[in-house]
Amino acid sequence: MIEFRIDRRSGVSTYLQLVHQVRHALRLGLLAPGDRLPTAKEVVAATAINPNTVLKAYRELEREGLVEPRPGLGTFVRRSLAQPELASDGPLRTTLTEWVGQAVAAGLEREDVEALVKAVLDERY
Repeated sequence: MIEFRIDRRSGVSTYLQLVHQVRHALRLGLLAPGDRLPTAKEVVAATAINPNTVLKAYRELEREGLVEPRPGLGTFVRRSLAQPELASDGPLRTTLTEWVGQAVAAGLEREDVEALVKAVLDERY
């Protein structure tokens, strides 16, 4: 099951952080069709956010066709966004893991790596 993390300093609205984290988990195969998302009550207990924020995020994911509510049971993943290239044992992830290791060995901080990756992504996409 997914564990949400809220970054109150990010400037991104809380409900969008939840949406992004679910999409991320779907892309990486951490969530699969049939998996249940935490209830609003569970998310509120873990993150201290408003239950309406959780429900707004889940409604957005439902609108996108990614999840479906089942009355009395919870909210369940409807479809995956996973691709074989993103698998934890895939060659792209292996290469990226090695590259991040080189960046750490070179003394780069997390923010440096994020900035570099974002710059390259912006150039390519």
